[in-house]
Amino acid sequence: MNTDFSSCDIAIIGGGPVGTALALALRESGLNIVVLEARKAEEQNADPRALALSYGSRLLLDKLGVWKQIPQVSGIKTIHVSQKDSSGTTLLHAAEMKVPELGYVLPYPALQRALHQALLQTDVTYLECATVRRLENAADGAALTYQYEGSEHRLDARLAVVADGGKLLEASHPPKVSEYGQSAVIAHITCTAPKIDTAFERFTAQGPVALLPYRGGYEIVWTGSHEQAQAMLQWDDATFLAGLHRHFGDAVGEFLSVGKRSRFPLRLKRAPDTTLPHTVLIGNAAQTLHPVAGQGFNMGVRDAWELARIILRAQPAALGTAAMLEEYRKSRRLDRNAGIVFTDGLVRIFSNDLPLLSSGRGWALSVLDHLPLAKKFVAKRMMFGANG
Repeated sequence: MNTDFSSCDIAIIGGGPVGTALALALRESGLNIVVLEARKAEEQNADPRALALSYGSRLLLDKLGVWKQIPQVSGIKTIHVSQKDSSGTTLLHAAEMKVPELGYVLPYPALQRALHQALLQTDVTYLECATVRRLENAADGAALTYQYEGSEHRLDARLAVVADGGKLLEASHPPKVSEYGQSAVIAHITCTAPKIDTAFERFTAQGPVALLPYRGGYEIVWTGSHEQAQAMLQWDDATFLAGLHRHFGDAVGEFLSVGKRSRFPLRLKRAPDTTLPHTVLIGNAAQTLHPVAGQGFNMGVRDAWELARIILRAQPAALGTAAMLEEYRKSRRLDRNAGIVFTDGLVRIFSNDLPLLSSGRGWALSVLDHLPLAKKFVAKRMMFGANG
């Protein structure tokens, strides 16, 4: 592990999955890389969420050497898309795409631990409980001021990568925010007739509800207004399960139990640009998406992989230059914009009860189910993004 903390080639702010994936992709580059993570490892591993991972992201994690180290992974071979109060449905099948699975569901802590353990086997410097206070443009790079072990330190980097949250830059470069007026309630449920390799996405007037196969049951993502979501947290288990049955239907039988519930406000937040002088924003720092269709985290993984590809191809002296940043920006523009438009469009078109749209949505799903090329196009974009 490197011991010179005063300067480096690349400083990665955020040691979550996206930042760690970038560091692993660069581990044999010979570059001096420092990862600064504000939280302790046990705090990162306390996240209750399960992640929906695309097949494309699985391939990238396999190339990083961590996929086989992740336990408790559930595969998705079929995605069942429907509209409440409509007979219209679309089924996406892995076999039609000639892949083993369309995606996967796995615990966030398991992914984080696998990536972190792999990172500790490299010569990348990893600083835990290092909170970056300022990120400024310097003459030939970026200057970071961070708090570590009770003292303030400075780190100069030719390239700074903001990989988590992006709050560090929000004051000087405010993101564009679109409020959906929705929150997501996440919990694990069991039922009488689970389909262990099928994921469900059901659109309703109050927002989508997703059932992701996981640990013999399902991880649910149930969206509604902030008031509805808050009420769901207060319901007793019987009331919650009965409400879910009314909302979702009986495609997986009767709902039997529900675990601890968590609520997350939903919004579309995107940085006006993914690059600044000597700085790149990736993952949630670049864009935070609605969870419909499970695109947000997967887009972050693609951000990291593409940035690593460009860094590895560049000369060390080109790190953080305007030309390198422009190359990255161009390489991610199509996938980023298409992913934002796709998820935002799904929410706005399907999360309402306008009569004209209501009848058209069910019809559109039925038509899509009978258009193999169109279904393959949608499935490919969900697995690999717009550049896939």
